[in-house]
Amino acid sequence: MTKSRRYLILLLFLVLLAGIFALPRLVRRLREYSYPLQYRQTVEYYAEAYEMDPMMIYAVIRTESGFDELAESDVGARGLMQITEETFAWIKLKIANEEDLDFDDLWDPEVNIRFGSYYLDCCLERYAGDLATACAGYHSGWGTVDRLLEDSAYAADEKTLAVFPYPQMARYVEKVSNAYNAYVQLYRG
Repeated sequence: MTKSRRYLILLLFLVLLAGIFALPRLVRRLREYSYPLQYRQTVEYYAEAYEMDPMMIYAVIRTESGFDELAESDVGARGLMQITEETFAWIKLKIANEEDLDFDDLWDPEVNIRFGSYYLDCCLERYAGDLATACAGYHSGWGTVDRLLEDSAYAADEKTLAVFPYPQMARYVEKVSNAYNAYVQLYRG
């Protein structure tokens, strides 16, 4: 074997070795890109204010809007955490009655995260801290979840669902749960 051929083989080996060591970092960067911590200061502020895990808020934002602050659903839900006008009015009465806010203010990430975090916290309290059931309530409404809880075919107990019978609800709960688990694994694991 010639000297130049040995150098070429050694160089290829070193490149392969460097790639093997760099691969875990590359995979982590790709996961961080897929599960970002955008709006971190605001998310962490409201997570602390409502005494909840910020990873839950990130999971809902990722699922609801993909971190697009201008997202709007077919039913008119707006912003990062996709809040409807009816839900906005209810939350405003609870936490911002004296403030000069209207539905258009949900385009502001700070307002949207504040209101969405409050609503998520209410869902968690209503459904005994169970993220899956709380997310079903966040997505489909408390009335729908409360009716399902009355049916032993769906309820694990009086506050949590064991089964999510509607395909859209089940997909939503699965997406948020998967995102939450990914956030926890990535940033705490």
